[in-house]
Amino acid sequence: MDLRFPLDYICVKTGVLCPRCQKLIDSGEVEVFEVDIMRVLIDLENDDELKDLVKSLTYIKSYKVSDTIVVLVDLKEKFVHPSILQRIARAIGERLRARVRVINSASKDLRNVASQLVFPARILGINTVWLPDGSTFYVVRIPRNEARYIPIPLSTVERILSSITGIDVQIRAE
Repeated sequence: MDLRFPLDYICVKTGVLCPRCQKLIDSGEVEVFEVDIMRVLIDLENDDELKDLVKSLTYIKSYKVSDTIVVLVDLKEKFVHPSILQRIARAIGERLRARVRVINSASKDLRNVASQLVFPARILGINTVWLPDGSTFYVVRIPRNEARYIPIPLSTVERILSSITGIDVQIRAE
């Protein structure tokens, strides 16, 4: 199986977009900065260490929050150790000169996505908070002594989690 993108492979590789791909960018379904990320993933197919893993992934979406880029990919393997995803993120970050996290979003389960975002910190639990107006939000609890190991500011993690899952999320270090 080959690397898959929402845009055509040739359009990403050459940087010249066909009408269909240009329409996806104009509509906002795909952001302009995502083309660069897709191009880097194509380049990583030639990397001896990462080519087997990169070839088996499907690119889904990227989110850019302040100085951090979170790349959502779908890997067919049930569980991929976060350190492997960190190697891909490091390779993308070096080429784009940005802070990058790569997340396997096989499921958009809050616990799964949050644990990958806050890695190497652990998640103690996720609480649901119901407000009087009927709305809810979630609180992801992590150990206070492990919060310093998270490479992304907690406020950025909150915004990214909210964007990915579509629900309001707060992070608390306890």
